[in-house]
Amino acid sequence: MTPDEPAVTPLVTRMTLAQQIRESLVVRIVSGEIQPGERLVETKLAAMYGTSQAPVREALRDLEAMRMVETRPRRGTFVRHFVQQTLRESYVVRAALEETATRLAMLAGTVPLEALRAEVKAMRAAARADDAAAAARASVAFHRHIVDAARNELLKLSWEALQIEARTSVTMVAAEVKLKDIARDHAELLRSIADGDLETACKHARDHQWHYADLPHDAHGRARRQVS
Repeated sequence: MTPDEPAVTPLVTRMTLAQQIRESLVVRIVSGEIQPGERLVETKLAAMYGTSQAPVREALRDLEAMRMVETRPRRGTFVRHFVQQTLRESYVVRAALEETATRLAMLAGTVPLEALRAEVKAMRAAARADDAAAAARASVAFHRHIVDAARNELLKLSWEALQIEARTSVTMVAAEVKLKDIARDHAELLRSIADGDLETACKHARDHQWHYADLPHDAHGRARRQVS
């Protein structure tokens, strides 16, 4: 590996090789290391990451599903323009799905509070250790518990289709999210759920995601300063 080539993220037992490559690529795209319009060549990426082309191909399929890259017939795979717009759109959709999941789970009384508390504890530990990967995993697991508790398969399929793990990693890079803020925000959402405050919990679940949409207004139509 030359000095100009990125280091491969160490293996994480909860992630497949394809997922690790995908995570590395999304970080490089969002950080600007890989530019819009740049071609991603499977053979070169496989050599760079020291693997066969199969996990690279799978990673690129995931990125295409996230609308971060596009495959052009007989030309190859290229990084799409307007990646930030795609991120904004995904968080607006996610906000609606998670608000609904929170409402369904609370009304059904199926929210796994102990599992949510364990994930908040994991996020706090990750913040103390400055472990962004662990914080991202705990955050995704927290929200997946609520989506599962909603017991609505179509909602769950729609949520999973947003490629939540990868987009969470992208957001942490793009928005420079502080790990202690992640733990605090989830603790506040958990508190409202545990208190049984349905409307506050649903509002928090929606606003928690809408915040990352980076739009000139919040979910309630109030103007806010748009982060450049």
